[in-house]
Amino acid sequence: MLQLLTYAKNYRKQILLGPFFKFLEAVFELILPLLMARLVDHGIRANDPRTVWSMTGWMIVMSLVGLICAVICQYYSSIASQGFGTELRNQLMKKINTLSHAELNKFGTDTLITRMTNDINQMQLALAMLIRLVVRAPFLSVGAVIMAFTIDWQIGLIFLLVLPLFCLVLFWIIRKTVPLYQQVQKKLDRLNEWITQNLSGIRVIRAFVQTKKETTRFAEASDELADISVKVTNLSALLTPATTLIMNLGILLVFYLGGIKVNLGHLAQGEILALVNYMNQMLLALIVVSNLVIIFTRAAASAQRINEVLDVEPTINAQTGTVSEEPASIIFQHVDFRFAPTFGLALQNVSFTAPAGSVIGITGPTGGGKSAVTQLIPRFYDVSAGSVTVGGLDVRKWQLDALRKKIALVPQTAVLFTGTIRENLQWGKKDATDEDCWEALRIAQCKEFVAALPNQLDTKIFEGGKNFSGGQKQRLTIARALIAKPEILILDDSLSALDYQTDRNLRQALKEETASTLFIISQRIRSIQSADQILVFDQGTLAAKGTHHELLKGSREYQEIVASQEESENE
Repeated sequence: MLQLLTYAKNYRKQILLGPFFKFLEAVFELILPLLMARLVDHGIRANDPRTVWSMTGWMIVMSLVGLICAVICQYYSSIASQGFGTELRNQLMKKINTLSHAELNKFGTDTLITRMTNDINQMQLALAMLIRLVVRAPFLSVGAVIMAFTIDWQIGLIFLLVLPLFCLVLFWIIRKTVPLYQQVQKKLDRLNEWITQNLSGIRVIRAFVQTKKETTRFAEASDELADISVKVTNLSALLTPATTLIMNLGILLVFYLGGIKVNLGHLAQGEILALVNYMNQMLLALIVVSNLVIIFTRAAASAQRINEVLDVEPTINAQTGTVSEEPASIIFQHVDFRFAPTFGLALQNVSFTAPAGSVIGITGPTGGGKSAVTQLIPRFYDVSAGSVTVGGLDVRKWQLDALRKKIALVPQTAVLFTGTIRENLQWGKKDATDEDCWEALRIAQCKEFVAALPNQLDTKIFEGGKNFSGGQKQRLTIARALIAKPEILILDDSLSALDYQTDRNLRQALKEETASTLFIISQRIRSIQSADQILVFDQGTLAAKGTHHELLKGSREYQEIVASQEESENE
């Protein structure tokens, strides 16, 4: 947890001055019972109005000054905690963006969202409480004991007896709750996972009439979170009544022993009132301490989860490397690849060459390794063995940003971002003009339907592009890739929602109007049959490669794919 406080270094002033003003408030609060005792013993009992008004005035002044100090502390703590949370959130997002796809897969999207939101909120709260109460509560507890000893040392011993009892209860609660809070965060991760899956897949769930089943599974995850939360809350809730019980027993002892001393003339009535006030101050301070323990316990669990992400050393370093100015030819040499060390090989001994400006078609059965090949070119993952070179330079030696600027990838799932069509296209080129946008839309075969929209380029895109059809989304994502004029363009099964005529027109436009090295992954033979080279993958191996006519003659796997599609069309 202390490690994360380095992200609050820009708020040293607030972190130092906040507790200082809270300390001043606590000092004034400790003086008030003494003034009250003097008011009772030397003012009211002595029937001295001057002393009564004098003590009352001083108490009002100290209360007002204490209030001002408290407000200043609250102000500083708000600035520091919110600034700290913002800086930590920014750093965590930067770190996540440096992680490779393998590392992102290891954590999972749902847990990263929880760490970015809930866990950082816990850290913000902990820092705010650190500034506001960590100095004040212990000072009031110890100060109350000291002030009690200045009034009567024997009654002061009662205060010393109460503190160890409270510490024992506190230690027991901490020991029991820390593991439970860690379980709460894990259950929250699982609940977020179900929420994400159900919201993103709600149409599929309804189509397969699985609403009841998914509702039941979500309810189970929610109940598990509720059960563990209730358990840890019940344990934490024991702190306040336990503290109150201990303190009330202490007050009874003060009254009992104090009453005897008043009768003997060793103490005045105002001093007993001051001792009771000090006992109450210590009670309230210890209750605050107990609540702080709960907050810091949860923050410790959250800090551990945040540090798990921040401490990961990215396997792919984006800052180092060189740049090649050679044409973007691509060579795979005896490449083996697995998505994780514990997984089997997704690619095995894959070798091929894609000359600059050529069109490469990739096909094969589902799970054959087609997409895995294209994930290695922009170095989303590193190979397990062999090498991948772009422009004559191994991708592991490339400066990562420079490499990826040469490449545009259109993934299987068309992803559009909330905003306008123009804003989405400008992801490919920040300074793209309207002319650039329309040119890219024309090549991607979506100029006509965009021009027909009332707001054209300024048409709003809803979340995930839900206001467009599947084919329209695919063509818009292709236009976004084309506007960057990449040297390498990868279409990862991103023509699947297009009709045959649009598919043909798009491929023809790409061949005639772009100079990119083009990779087309498709199950449709028609989409790749005119490619300069076709790669046929099967179970992670490159089963065959060649032109359409060569493969028809010499590849059994390719013949079977062609035959199955011809049979389907004849039906």
